[in-house]
Amino acid sequence: MSENRATLRDVARLAKVSSATVSRVANGNPQVDPEIQSAVYAAAKELGIDLTDTRKNRTIAFVLGNRDRVNEFQSRILLGAEGYCAQHNWDLQFISFRGDLSAPPANLRLPEALTRPNRVSGVILSGTHSVGILSALREKRIPFSVVGNNIVGEWRPEEFDCVSTDDVRGSAEVTQHLISQGHRSIWFIGNQRLPWFARCAQGYSQTMKEAGLEPHFSEIRSEDRELGYLAIKSLLASGERPTALFAGTDEVASGVYQALQESGILIPDDISVAGFNDTLGELLHPGLTTAREFPKELGGHLAEFTLRRIQEPGLPPQQLTIPTELVRRESVRRLEFAPTSARIPVHAKCVVAPRLCLREHPFKPKLRTRKSCSCCDAPVIFSLRKWSPRADSWESLLYSWLVARKEILHRRQRQPRLRKYRRFA
Repeated sequence: MSENRATLRDVARLAKVSSATVSRVANGNPQVDPEIQSAVYAAAKELGIDLTDTRKNRTIAFVLGNRDRVNEFQSRILLGAEGYCAQHNWDLQFISFRGDLSAPPANLRLPEALTRPNRVSGVILSGTHSVGILSALREKRIPFSVVGNNIVGEWRPEEFDCVSTDDVRGSAEVTQHLISQGHRSIWFIGNQRLPWFARCAQGYSQTMKEAGLEPHFSEIRSEDRELGYLAIKSLLASGERPTALFAGTDEVASGVYQALQESGILIPDDISVAGFNDTLGELLHPGLTTAREFPKELGGHLAEFTLRRIQEPGLPPQQLTIPTELVRRESVRRLEFAPTSARIPVHAKCVVAPRLCLREHPFKPKLRTRKSCSCCDAPVIFSLRKWSPRADSWESLLYSWLVARKEILHRRQRQPRLRKYRRFA
């Protein structure tokens, strides 16, 4: 004879509540007292009953906040969450949400799917959100999980069900890789008003300072591909010529690629480029060196945290940080000699170093420049930084001399009829 299976009445008897109360708890009614709700779930767990199996609305909302489109990274998070929900017989509803990031919780208007009587059972927050929506969801007692990298404002991640990518350490690894390849003039391209760029900039800045190098940041207030394109156009117009660029996302790196190609600058021969998140790294040419994130796994853990919160409301906050992986591709080259901070003069289509008088004292160099470019006879625009003790070293002078010599020898091989290069005095 088979054992009798426990029912909702048994749960009610063990929790010392009515069957109607158990039914309301099972359907996620927010008006049930939290202590009673916890007692009912504890009794159900003791009897081996999953109350969510009897829930009428088995739907979780994936709320993408303040985004104009679903980019590659967000789409992979969505796929990971949808896959986990399907495995556990739950539905996933996609909601695009726009809200004022500075509005207090009382003035924040939530999507209708989260406020109607037959509302969704839980929420996954992705995209860009404010601290206000966290408070609003907690006030309405809606179970939710959140991507910890994308919250604007001061908040305490340890108080919420949160899944994050370790982008600070990941960006530090990318920066360290560029430094190990001999690069010293490295610029970070990203809008630090957005939290994920700010965290990447933090790892980049810390690593640069630990290496005794000065961090440099772009000042363009944009996002994704447009940010990379506009930042590089502005950088080149200012006369700056870094040896490497670190883009805060692969989407930004794609804009960097376009701007450099339009300017006739080769990757990685002239400038090395690195990205972050590895959503487009294999699609770009040359292949982009980047830090790989795992958005599909991130989405799966977000769905897992939300379902667990629905089933066990009394759990302590759930935390998970997913590491990154450095992926080396062809967009970064190794410099044979690493300049400290000296800058090479820049012409529209070629790079020509000034003639350096090495007979002078190395800490007081005498610079002599040509009136025209040695390869195309066009006027040369020189842009030199102020000399500093770090820059005025034999390493900087030797590097500039070697770069100029290598460039001219390279052009001689391609154009044998170029006029003979005058030797240094």
